[in-house]
Amino acid sequence: MKSHLKSLILAAVVALFALQVHATIVPAGSTVTNSYPWESSAAAGLTLTKGNSDTLLLTVKLQTQRKMPDNEYSFDVDGTYGKTSGVKSTDTLHGFAQWNHLFSDRFFSYLRGEGLHDGIADVKYRVTIGPGVGYYFIKEKQTTLAGEFGVSEVFQRLGTNSTAYTTLRLAERFEHKFGSGARIWQNVEFLPQVDRFQNYLINAEVGVEAALAKNLTMQTYVDDNYNSQPSPGRKKNDVKLVSAVAYKF
Repeated sequence: MKSHLKSLILAAVVALFALQVHATIVPAGSTVTNSYPWESSAAAGLTLTKGNSDTLLLTVKLQTQRKMPDNEYSFDVDGTYGKTSGVKSTDTLHGFAQWNHLFSDRFFSYLRGEGLHDGIADVKYRVTIGPGVGYYFIKEKQTTLAGEFGVSEVFQRLGTNSTAYTTLRLAERFEHKFGSGARIWQNVEFLPQVDRFQNYLINAEVGVEAALAKNLTMQTYVDDNYNSQPSPGRKKNDVKLVSAVAYKF
């Protein structure tokens, strides 16, 4: 199981890296333009208290995306670490990569890979990878609303128990950008096991962003992760509220 998982992760990383290289390299004889640049941001937040309370909470989030007429690429890595009175209270590392290939202005197929480690929820690892199709119900310069449907393979280790199973994936994502540089966004996905619907995952995020300077913004967002069958002794629902300063480049 471990060797199979490592091979799958390696294959996914290589495939996604190849897709990024393919998007960056310009074929011979074509004209080089900057019409579709990568849009990236790095965000960090820190909460530190000393005295009657002794707490530390650090959050980091790196994002990049590129939207072209035929292909869209999105990459995200985020992590949180915290201690309360010297005891670890938060320990997560999460990331995803997604490639969309558009067959028309609104209809597309996708390949998505995602990984999670949550030390407090006793999720040693959870890797989800799979294809699907999607459709932009709204696709404007300032506003997008898309729905996605696909299948995914889940490989996870909860405590000492390793499992692998197939899920459906139903997802929706929305974003609106204001002329002032502010934006709001929201996304949610539902992943039920195909042969045991009572085992499912729900991941959701809603956030707002306001401009502080030309390339500097303030982000506030809520992450909600629900696991219907968590590790023994752990709760089903985890909610995280994050405020961070982001630099866009």
